[in-house]
This record gives sequence, structure tokens and C-alpha cells, in this order.
Amino acid sequence: MRIDKYLWAIRVFKTRNMASEACKKGQVRINNNIAKPSKEVYKGEQIIVRKNQINYKFVVIDTPESRIGAKLVDLYRKDETPKEEFEKFDLLKYSKDYYRKKGAGRPTKKDRRDIDNYTEEN
Repeated sequence: MRIDKYLWAIRVFKTRNMASEACKKGQVRINNNIAKPSKEVYKGEQIIVRKNQINYKFVVIDTPESRIGAKLVDLYRKDETPKEEFEKFDLLKYSKDYYRKKGAGRPTKKDRRDIDNYTEEN
């Protein structure tokens, strides 16, 4: 089974096109080698997918015939993603915490001046 189809079938990506785009960008590796979308996947291979700044690690247990339900995903892959990856993502999320609330609208004139002054200093 092709890697893009496999990643779509085990619900790593929402669409097959998104899976093939990730392969083309070099975000998918099979046994530490960058994989093209047409690369075949076999049992026992390790897949590393970089998605949302997290490196997910999977081991292929079996290949499904087509897209499967979310409850059946663990029959076809073994998740070996270390917990440190998720902890790094949480730290990154907290570091982006701004003083403006999300959805507060466009920056005011004062906000714009503050941004301009900050960028001129650096």
C-alpha cells in the first residue's frame, strides 16, 4: 500500500491529498528515509510523521484495505511517539500566549505603535 494512502487510511491526515503533500514536503520518513507519496509500506516498518510541530512515530502492524474507523486504528499501527514530544508542544503553546484575547479583533493604533517600536528596537 502507498504511504499516502496508508496515512490517510489510519487517519493521520484528513484527506489523501494532505498526506501526499506532507510526503512531498519531506515531513514523512520511512525507516529514517524521506518517503515519496508512492513509496510502498510493509509490515514492521517505522514511520515518522512531522505534523503540527510534533514528530509522531508509528510502526506498521498491518495494511488496511481502505479507510478505517477511529476505533480500529490500533489494529493497523503501533504508536511509539514519546511523551516528550507532546510536552514540547504544550510549552510552545504556552510561549505563544499573548496579552490580547483571541478574537479581540484587529490591533488598535496603540497596539500598532507598540509593535512598530518593538521591531525597531530589535
